[in-house]
Amino acid sequence: MKPRSRHFTCISALRSGWSRLIRAGGRWGQHEGDSFTLAYAHSLAHRLPLLYMVVAFNALLVALRFRSEVPLWLTLFGPLVLGGFAIWRAIYWRPRAVAARSIAILRRDLRMMSWLGAISGFMFALWGMVLYPFGDAAEQSFIHYIIAVTLFSGILGLGHSPLTALRIAIAITIPTTGQILFIGHPNAVLVMLVQVVVTTILLLIANSHHRDFVRLELSRQQLVRREREAAQLAEENLLQATIDPLTGALNRRAILARLEQELARTSTEPEDTTSKAWLALIDLDGFKHINDTYGHAAGDTVLAAVAHRLATFARIRSFGRLGGDEFAAIFDPDLDEDGVRSLATELSESLRAPVLHAGAVLRLSGSVGVHRMDGRSASDCLERADAALYKAKEQSDGAVIVFSPEDEAELQARAAITRLFNDSDLADRLRLLYQPIIDGETGGVTGFEAFVRWSPDGERWLAPGQFMALAEATGRTGELTRMVMTRALRECRAWEYGRTLSINLAPRDVMRAGTADALARLAEEAGAPPNAIILEVTERALIADPRRAEAQLQTFRAKGFRIALDDFGAGWSSLSQVHRLPLDMIKIDQELSRALVSDPGARTLVGTIISLSWQLGIDCTIEGVEDEAQAETARALGIRLMQGYHFGRPEPAEAALAAIAAAPGNEVVTLRA
Repeated sequence: MKPRSRHFTCISALRSGWSRLIRAGGRWGQHEGDSFTLAYAHSLAHRLPLLYMVVAFNALLVALRFRSEVPLWLTLFGPLVLGGFAIWRAIYWRPRAVAARSIAILRRDLRMMSWLGAISGFMFALWGMVLYPFGDAAEQSFIHYIIAVTLFSGILGLGHSPLTALRIAIAITIPTTGQILFIGHPNAVLVMLVQVVVTTILLLIANSHHRDFVRLELSRQQLVRREREAAQLAEENLLQATIDPLTGALNRRAILARLEQELARTSTEPEDTTSKAWLALIDLDGFKHINDTYGHAAGDTVLAAVAHRLATFARIRSFGRLGGDEFAAIFDPDLDEDGVRSLATELSESLRAPVLHAGAVLRLSGSVGVHRMDGRSASDCLERADAALYKAKEQSDGAVIVFSPEDEAELQARAAITRLFNDSDLADRLRLLYQPIIDGETGGVTGFEAFVRWSPDGERWLAPGQFMALAEATGRTGELTRMVMTRALRECRAWEYGRTLSINLAPRDVMRAGTADALARLAEEAGAPPNAIILEVTERALIADPRRAEAQLQTFRAKGFRIALDDFGAGWSSLSQVHRLPLDMIKIDQELSRALVSDPGARTLVGTIISLSWQLGIDCTIEGVEDEAQAETARALGIRLMQGYHFGRPEPAEAALAAIAAAPGNEVVTLRA
């Protein structure tokens, strides 16, 4: 077989491998995406400088080997032109220079690298082929060796860029194998086969390295993405765990953790109170009105505005939303009591600034309770700051209260009695007394009001004003009301004497669904006609939700009970609002009773109340009558029903009922349902 035919036979045998490599060239192109661009560039930056130095070194060796056989200009072309170009590219691709380039420049360099590599490889091979005829057999073999080493080094060095390696292989292999075959070299076919086969194998190896590189880079990028997603998720979880999404302030959990940190920071110096921070609780006065009137979106706007204003105070170390419309703030420890009071007052004043929402101007104020954080735990500090806040809210209008030693003593006493009330058996610690209600014209008893007393120790007996708050705090108002109702119906069966029995309801009982049914069952079990029972409700029971309160009173009336508005004139009620309520009686507050004789204004107000009750067709009773002068003035104003120490003190049921027969005008009558 002739050399040329043997050449084409070998090329045919390897055609499929070469074509696969050529088709893969597009896939070997640089991957899109900044991360892959950076990965390719940084990898090549550690390979290309070495590869270019190999080219420069080989060019110098060839020039030295042929310096006496060829013209000087042809000798110097390799080390000066090709070597100089290789050195320049080696410097250009040094890692530090690559790291400083932008993504756009790196993309351009990677695109150019493929063609520059092919051109420089072709020029090196062409220079070698020009020198080839000038040398003897040894020098020609040296040319084959240098070109093969340069080619194989380039392919292996560009394993992460197979397209460049492929183009370099084509640019060097085609001219060199062609020259070897056509000059009649004795080992042309074998040399060509070795070069082509080894080049193909090395390209396949480079392709394998490239796939491994891509697979590794994909895994690395996936790991980076997962780490980034995990970090983002951790950040989101941290925000959810510590930040109130509505206001951007710390949430309850986070602000309580800050309190614990403050306590831990100062626990090493328990005697140094000046190093302890201040805890302030802020409650928004009028927030419920804004929510009810303008909607919850307006309330959310207000809460966000409050958080923004809290953030403007430099002396507030941290703050957060405890829930609802209540915030907690930690003031600097270096503030004294006057400084804290001044800062809290300034804060309260800032909350008065109007908030704009959907064209509406929202106005409110904030009550502030402050406590030096010298408690043993965050709950202790919160309890004391809350006690100060409670006092501030009683004063209303954005008041500021700083917890004092007197407040501490009061808190301890209240805590002790609260524990007693919560743990006590009400049946053993309660007793009832009954005060008569007198007809001022005849002096006869028209009914009795039941007064409950509770004893913490079996010796002291406390009035409702002293323990009802305990019942509300411990959630026992419903139990207390049912117990009082049951005992009063059993002890003082006033209806059997034609009299009424008045029983006071706690505000929560008025608003609690099912109270009317429960009391109706108790009356039925006792055999008492509901119209002989007067349920007394205070104005405070009607403040929170007047519409619901009115509906609840209608329910009591539907069960047959009579309704009396107690302590009228002491709270919020206006005369214009009374006509909307289903009332049978108005009971004038004892403060007005005490002022009847000496205060013309009080007499005018009482006269107006009496006139209103006449017009509404309901009874009117005055409480707290303590002497004849008050009684006479009340009679002159037209009041018929009276109650107070002047007519009788509260006493046990036996004594109260026994007094019916002893007093004039106390004949027994029958109450009809």
